[in-house]
Amino acid sequence: MEDILLGVASAFSWTNLLFCLIGVALGTLVGVLPGLGPVGAISMLLPITFAMEPTAALILIAGIYFGGLYGGSTTSILVNVPGSAYSVVAAFDGYKMTQQGRAGAALAMSAIASFFAGTIGIILMTFLAPPIASVALRFGPPEYFAIILLGLLVLSRLTDTSLIRSYLMIAGGIVLSIIGIDQMSGSLRLTFGQSWLIDGLDFTPILMGLYGLSEVITAMEKKHLKPINVDLSFRKLMPSKDELRRSTGPMTRGSFLGFLIGLIPGPAMILSTYASYGLEKRLSKHPEKFGKGAIEGLAGPEAANNGASAGALVPLLSLGVPFSALPAILLSAFIIQGITPGPLMMTENPTVFWALITSMYIGNIMLLVLNLPLVGMFASVARIPTRVLMPIVMIFCFVGAYSVRSNMFDVIVMIVFGLVGYLFRKAKLDPSPLVLGIILGPMLETYLVQSTLIFKGDLTMFFTRPISGTMLTLGLLVTIMPPVYRWVKRKRAVKNSQQ
Repeated sequence: MEDILLGVASAFSWTNLLFCLIGVALGTLVGVLPGLGPVGAISMLLPITFAMEPTAALILIAGIYFGGLYGGSTTSILVNVPGSAYSVVAAFDGYKMTQQGRAGAALAMSAIASFFAGTIGIILMTFLAPPIASVALRFGPPEYFAIILLGLLVLSRLTDTSLIRSYLMIAGGIVLSIIGIDQMSGSLRLTFGQSWLIDGLDFTPILMGLYGLSEVITAMEKKHLKPINVDLSFRKLMPSKDELRRSTGPMTRGSFLGFLIGLIPGPAMILSTYASYGLEKRLSKHPEKFGKGAIEGLAGPEAANNGASAGALVPLLSLGVPFSALPAILLSAFIIQGITPGPLMMTENPTVFWALITSMYIGNIMLLVLNLPLVGMFASVARIPTRVLMPIVMIFCFVGAYSVRSNMFDVIVMIVFGLVGYLFRKAKLDPSPLVLGIILGPMLETYLVQSTLIFKGDLTMFFTRPISGTMLTLGLLVTIMPPVYRWVKRKRAVKNSQQ
């Protein structure tokens, strides 16, 4: 108890409160910039922590971590340009709400859901970290492969009624993701002798093209349309009582679902948003409203994203093992300060540990207080005429695409996928399965190769391990059951008509 009180007192010192505020503000600002995201933000700002006191440095980095996750959703909601892969799902219904003049309510709901899930996630992390993290140690490459494959099979059905079309788009995304150098053998794949394909395709320019640039091209066709009429009165900027009531269940489910998925190795924050969206669509009495401005489709994934961000810290803090890119960047911040996260951290550096946990609570409140008053300012973006707004969005896309690797090739990739996204819109195809394949493809391949080496080429051994066997069986059922169900339904309908 004495250690906890010392940590709380340290977190509430004026210096650490200031660094917490700077962290969440910087994270939100950088999160709004497409292409950079929290990983890029922390990587860029890590050098400034070298000379800082350990507690203050870690509080600053943690603030950027949580702030960056929130900021990415802002551009998704306002201009359909995801700030990072974590905020793609926020555009599904958030941008539709903006088009309906409800940008303020969408942004406010994003802030409320993030605060709600962040609070639940941090509470769960405080009390459940050690026992839950010990279970995660049972996962190896076969389990990671099975989880990602199951995620692809389940999530492919979110936005498209055609199973075959979804699987083909996922397969296309995986093929695009493995262009370049084979990580295991070092050989070149699908480069066709072109040097500019050796480094492969980064998913960030592809995201900006499919969602952002395609939106610009579509808007150019409709330049005669008037700006969206957004009511900036306080009552309209906040969600209505009915919207808050409808969002309570999705936020609660998303928070717990996201936290649990965050404990699993892999791209937890991406998977959790898609999983939450799919869950809410299935539970909804009006699933046809999803993708057309349903606030449940925004509240659930936004909560899941922040729940997963808290869950992802559990194995880092309790075991010293990062399960994805963001916690790995945080681990480097710990190492720079001479602190080793893991089982001994609570005994060797108790003040730092509890000050960090306390600052997460404080930072979560700061994010809400900081972002709710800015809702009106952000929402006013929707009032800007298309002929003015879309060139600005295009500049954001070009700068974001170039900033990823400082490579003009990424800008060309963005333009190509902008045209692809435009054609998808014309054909009324959702690019989400393609995006899932591109993001998850490299991890799927890595874990498959590692598993093959472990099993010495005998892939049937996937089913001999309890976790991977159960996951793959569920994936098989998810694939087979819908066509079987439709076939049985048709047979019954034919039989009833004959009677």
